[in-house]
Order: sequence, then structure tokens, then C-alpha cells
Amino acid sequence: MGFINKFLLPHEIDFNAALLNQAETARLIINELYKACVSDDKSALEVISATAQRATELKTQNMSQLLGVFITPYDKESIYRMITQLDWITLSVKHFRLESEVYDIHSLAEYEPILKMLLEMATALEDGISKLPAKKLNPIAASITRIHDQYDQVIEACAKATARLLAQEDCKRIIRHKDMLLQLKEIAKRIYVTANTLEDMAIKVL
Repeated sequence: MGFINKFLLPHEIDFNAALLNQAETARLIINELYKACVSDDKSALEVISATAQRATELKTQNMSQLLGVFITPYDKESIYRMITQLDWITLSVKHFRLESEVYDIHSLAEYEPILKMLLEMATALEDGISKLPAKKLNPIAASITRIHDQYDQVIEACAKATARLLAQEDCKRIIRHKDMLLQLKEIAKRIYVTANTLEDMAIKVL
């Protein structure tokens, strides 16, 4: 049987581990952003570049493996969506960092409560993906439910922060910070969409 597996059967890739590595990196880059906000230290954002590069490498590697393999634990379309959507999370964090630098945002501390919720969403996503190999729907569903609930909380927090901005008179500050809040909502949206793909994958195999 070992000879057959090695030389005759199509090669299999552990996509559970591959996707989990991507999810872990997405959670890590959000954690780095959160730490920068907690310390209110813009220089701490520099570590995001290395993590983003690692995320890009993982995405490229996973996509290459997906294109070259015949046997997958889930349908290829689902794996493709998960790979690209996890990459969108890291891209959205990169864009937040870019806007903070271009707009010369002097303080990141005011975004800390929202980023804490985003970190909780990313942690729940990583936890849900880690449960895929066990093929038990309830633990995965619990993670997805947390993400959906936290998404609503992020949207509410961003709406309230926008309302406070609009009550001010500094138009330039309003525009800058409103764009930053929109980018935080984009990060949350990407996690939410990825969670929906996780749910789709779980339903198909359980």
C-alpha cells in the first residue's frame, strides 16, 4: 500500500494546514496593528510589512499547490475562495497602515476598541478553520456566530465614531478619520466574508 500511495496515487496536499497557516498570519497582522494602537506608536506599524510579505508568500504557495493537485479535501472552488479571502484580510490591514501614513494620522489610540473587536474576529476565524479536520459542525458554527455578532458590533462602533467626527468642525480631520474608519469596516467585512466561506466548506464535508 505504501508503494501504491507513493508512486501510483495522485499527490495529496494538506490544505487544512495550509489554510490554517494563512488564517494564523491574518490574525497575527491584525494583532500587530492592535498592539500599535494600544501603545499609540506609529513606528510599531513597521513590523506589518514583514508579516504581509509572509502572507503573500503563503497565498502564492497555496494557490500554486491548488493548481497542481488533483485530490483535495474540499472542492477546489471553496479552497480558492478561502485562499483569496484570507489574503484580502491582510491586504486590508496593509491599506489601513498605508492610509495612516499618507494621511499622517498622529494618534492611533482612538481606534483601539474597534481593533480589539477585529482581533477577536480574526481569532475566532483561525479557531474555526482549525476545527475543519475534526469534521464537527458545532464548534465551527460557534466560531462563525461569534464573527457575525462581532461584525455587527464593529459596524455600530464605526457608525458612532463617524457621528462623533461629523459633530466636529475640522473638515480635514473629518475626511481623514472617516476614511480610516471605512478601512476598519473593510477589514471586518473581509473576515465576515471569509467566515461565510468557512461555513460553506464545513457544510459540504460534514
